Amino acid sequence: MIGPLSRNDIKESGFIANTNESVVSEFVLLGLSKSWELQLFFFAIFSLVYVTSVLGNIMIIVIISSDSHLNSPMYFLLSNLSFIDICQSNFATPKMLLDFFVEHKTISFEGCMAQIFLLHSFVGSEMMLLVAMAYDRFIAICKPLHYSTIMNRRLCIIFVFISWSVGILHSVSHLAFTVDLPFCGPNEVDSFFCDLPLVIELACMDTYEMEIMTLTNSGLISLGCFLALIISYTIILITVRRRSSSRSSKALSTLTAHITVVILFFGPCIYFYIWPFSRLSVDKFLSVFYTVCTPLLNPIIYSLRNEDVKSAMRKLRNRHVNSWKN
Repeated sequence: MIGPLSRNDIKESGFIANTNESVVSEFVLLGLSKSWELQLFFFAIFSLVYVTSVLGNIMIIVIISSDSHLNSPMYFLLSNLSFIDICQSNFATPKMLLDFFVEHKTISFEGCMAQIFLLHSFVGSEMMLLVAMAYDRFIAICKPLHYSTIMNRRLCIIFVFISWSVGILHSVSHLAFTVDLPFCGPNEVDSFFCDLPLVIELACMDTYEMEIMTLTNSGLISLGCFLALIISYTIILITVRRRSSSRSSKALSTLTAHITVVILFFGPCIYFYIWPFSRLSVDKFLSVFYTVCTPLLNPIIYSLRNEDVKSAMRKLRNRHVNSWKN
């Protein structure tokens, strides 16, 4: 009796390799663990992270929009970063939390493609926005006399528009090839969401060229943005070191927050794009950090270390307390 063909057998035999019609209507997500105790533990931890992340980023947007002292380009870009982080928190995390209580974790083909599109749109947009924020700090510190002229509201809106445009185009370029791949049988994704490299590997064809295209596309945008950020912050740090004023000390504190976010955001990202198709067991947990925990960085690092935001938070709280008393 002949057993079922494995994914490698199908690829080697070329079975259904020339058809563009997928026969897979849903994918099975293997999740983080099969242990019920571990799943309950993960649910408790990630629920807390998710709620804190969403509420924290909403709080930043509310504080910045309600305080006239935070009406500057840096805080305008920061509020847009918070909006992207809210979106990133919601593309896969709510389903992951619900799936902890489901034995057979599945996602429809359309839902899987939607997750791929949303993830790469948000990540690509955030990369470009971090570059825009680095440019803002570069102008503020290296050309302070021209800051208000260069960093006007129009340029900030252009930066946000470019960030979203690049993110969406980056995502569409992935999805245009992925959606037409022939999925003819294997449908188990060893993750808690539809991770693009893992989904591509399920196609019933030789995916070597697709893997190279994915690596090139994602690698170019991530490494390009990372190098731009490294160069910008190196120039800024050299400029700050040459000055010895309280203003420079404040600038250095702000830069530390920016650089911390850049390292924590781009570290896992570059790791996944350099070795996208040879996964280790630890990669699943790095994916959790990247998709679930990264949106929490903005409220923690930018806000709790920022005196202006903390001051605006206290004023907003006092305003509400006084209104309740009256």
